[in-house]
Amino acid sequence: MGISKHPSRVSLPCIEKPYPSILDFLVQRFPKIGRALWEERLLEGKILDDKGLPITRETPYLPQKRLFYFREVAEEPVIPFEEKILFQNNEILVACKPPFLPVIPSGPYVNECLLNRLRRKTGNSNLVPLHRIDRETSGLVLFSTNKATRGLYGKLFLNGTIEKTYEALSEMAHRPETSEWVVENRLVDAEVWFRTKVVPGEMNARSKIKLVACRDNRAHFLLYPLTGKKHQLRVHMSGLGFRILNDRYYPELLPKQEDDLNNPLQLIARRVNFVDPVSGKVMEFESERKLLF
Repeated sequence: MGISKHPSRVSLPCIEKPYPSILDFLVQRFPKIGRALWEERLLEGKILDDKGLPITRETPYLPQKRLFYFREVAEEPVIPFEEKILFQNNEILVACKPPFLPVIPSGPYVNECLLNRLRRKTGNSNLVPLHRIDRETSGLVLFSTNKATRGLYGKLFLNGTIEKTYEALSEMAHRPETSEWVVENRLVDAEVWFRTKVVPGEMNARSKIKLVACRDNRAHFLLYPLTGKKHQLRVHMSGLGFRILNDRYYPELLPKQEDDLNNPLQLIARRVNFVDPVSGKVMEFESERKLLF
């Protein structure tokens, strides 16, 4: 069994009375875990309040109360690829993530995630990712190492003042007449919770896409996300008719199967560039990972 060494947390939302029981809230909030397992965790004292005291079935629902729990999975897959720390100081850590490794605990992955691997490697339990990339995507991820300055770095992403460059490979039978696109649309969660779809409405996702080379029915692209919606680049590429090589989600959802470790998604978070809000220096980092081009 995989058990996280670091607690996850959830806050009880502000809702109208009558309030549900905490058990009912947990079942509704995390339906995949199931009622019986939440009941077992409550009985075993595995859910705590912000004072470290166990939550019981009799504990009343209090809006904005925080609950802490340690994620458990019966069997955790092992990802046989290593991450690499490219830079680390008192404020941030820059890591290069391999494909198939999630950034934070999710699904069957608890300790096999970039965050917990880096916590073990550095001994810094205060690490917090400043952004995320998909489990299937490889490349750069930035972490805050200092709670006091975390908000300053978070604003780089919130305000769009960090430049991000991705690279991707796509299948392409014929070279198109144009080589540059700006894609602007509205992305929301699809009916299948882990996918994203385009809907009418106010634009909330914007990407610049540039075709740079073609070879043997494959095309090499540079991608510049100007916003940070879930699966944005994968949706925008497939919307142009350029399915990213080995993408199992877009444009169609392919049948579920085990990860093909020899054929990862051909999407790399290649480069980041920003002015450090603490030192004032221009910072630039680049992944050394290779596309199958």
